[in-house]
Amino acid sequence: MDSSSSGQNDPTNTTDSTQSEQETATSSKSKVKRKPVMPRSTVWDHFTKFKTDNGDTKGKCNYCNKEFCCDPKRNGTTALRNHMNTCKKHPHAIETRQALLDLQPNSNNVEGEVGTLTTWKYDENAIREALVSMIIIDELTFKFVEGEGFRKFMRAICPKFKIPSRWTISRDCYLVYVEERSKLKSYLKRNCQKLHKKIINFCPITSHKGDAIGRAIETCLLEWGLDKIFTITVDNASSNDIAISYLKKKLANWGVTVSNSDYLHMRCMAHIVNLVVMDGLKDVGESVLKVRNAVRYIRSSPARLKKFKECVEYEKIDGKSSLCLDVPTRWNSTYLMLNIAQKYERAFERYESQEPMFRLELGENGVPDFHDWSECRKMAEMLSHFYELTLRISGSRYITSNMFFGEISDLAFILNQWVDSTNVEVKNMGDRMKKKFDKYWGDIDKMNKLIYFATVLDPRDKFEYMEFQFCQMHGEEKGEQLFQKVKSSLIDLFNEYKKKYQTDCEQISDNTSSQLSSGSGSIISLKPKLYLKHHYKKQKLEKNGGLDSKTELEVYLNEAIQEDKEDFDILKWWKINSERFPILGKMARDILAVQFQSLHQRMLLVIVGEY
Repeated sequence: MDSSSSGQNDPTNTTDSTQSEQETATSSKSKVKRKPVMPRSTVWDHFTKFKTDNGDTKGKCNYCNKEFCCDPKRNGTTALRNHMNTCKKHPHAIETRQALLDLQPNSNNVEGEVGTLTTWKYDENAIREALVSMIIIDELTFKFVEGEGFRKFMRAICPKFKIPSRWTISRDCYLVYVEERSKLKSYLKRNCQKLHKKIINFCPITSHKGDAIGRAIETCLLEWGLDKIFTITVDNASSNDIAISYLKKKLANWGVTVSNSDYLHMRCMAHIVNLVVMDGLKDVGESVLKVRNAVRYIRSSPARLKKFKECVEYEKIDGKSSLCLDVPTRWNSTYLMLNIAQKYERAFERYESQEPMFRLELGENGVPDFHDWSECRKMAEMLSHFYELTLRISGSRYITSNMFFGEISDLAFILNQWVDSTNVEVKNMGDRMKKKFDKYWGDIDKMNKLIYFATVLDPRDKFEYMEFQFCQMHGEEKGEQLFQKVKSSLIDLFNEYKKKYQTDCEQISDNTSSQLSSGSGSIISLKPKLYLKHHYKKQKLEKNGGLDSKTELEVYLNEAIQEDKEDFDILKWWKINSERFPILGKMARDILAVQFQSLHQRMLLVIVGEY
């Protein structure tokens, strides 16, 4: 009793107990705050750590199940690392001794060819690049690499590969974009003699006003380092006119304009053709409406369509095209509907005789008769000119700029024939189309003259019958004036190119001469100078009108035109003759590459929007 009471009253014991409690609390807090350290060695991708019954720390190989001591204080991971490189069951350990043979199948799938025998070696960087390529090509999400199914698949085929996270994959994809962009930048700076089409940007715009569109294009050009812009092809929206005016000012500030950007604005030819045809189809004839209703009736039911196909087979009509219904706002669909439907005229007649509801649904006078089919054939033949024209000018893998003026003059000739037609419907449609045609292509001052220059730079045409084309389109007197105006503008553009590139061309010529002289050795150096002969030639040229009496352009135009062959390659011709016409060759390179229609870009935007 006394001892206990004395213990309680002893201040020394009380102090010691308090200190011990504090130390215990402190140590317990430190144990709680400290987080377990995750193993950082790469060997743990191939070993599993576990505790034995005796409390020893060991690691088991994931392939051969061998166990090794791996206590961090006594053993470390050296033994595990050595075993990882020598384990015979390790799927990639064989790469240290011998490469694997791999039979790769041929991509062209030629019958009789087995494939190509190659060697394979594990390369983590190559696998990672292939993974990034798969993400980009197959349009997979970055989160795909974190999916359980993909990870299980990779553990089965390549357990050694460390699967990156979605953040790492996103950075790798961006690096691929930067690398490809750098390659494309350097590619665009090179002088290439082949026609190429590259999509460099899709960008959202905050407004459809002209200034906003112009700023978006300006930003794109600055990001890509493109300042030498020759033409910009757009449709006929008024906002695009404002955007082109905005870009003209910017290009003038950059000091890289050609002819004060007079040729910068190129109106889309396909869009103008569309406006011309749509004006002509504003008042569609009754015959077209009857055919449209008949096609709509048959296509509205699978049973009706099946019965119609039976009528086609009974009439022995050889045609694989199925009936298609047009969209009133798309004239090409109207052409396709009429062109296909008129082939099945006899099938429609048989369907009418076998299906009484056909006449009841369309009305007594709603079924197409012989007169209606005749009118539809005429309409389809008229629209075929525009349809085929659109297909010809819509190419993007070959030169089309040299054919545009010929297409325009042919179209004007056809419209003039329709205007003079005795058929009232054809005449009315021709009048409406000709009015819209003259709005865009009737005044040469409103047109981009590169349309004419591209024809002249075609060695098969030149000025051969351009004057005749102008006279047919605008009359004798006005046609002659317009022809002279185009000729004068072409000479002005050539003189501007000559002023800009003559020094470079002379320097190239001098370098070529020096290379020839150095390559020939002392033979050229021993050749007589013939000063008197050169002086005589100089005086003779001066008497005949000057030292440079004929320019490249005049020499080119005076030469005979080339034979018009189907396999004629205009770019190849200019590549071969660019040494004779260095300045004119640069003009041809710029003008012939101009796209006079923006149809493919708009179609691509529609595809992206639908996706």
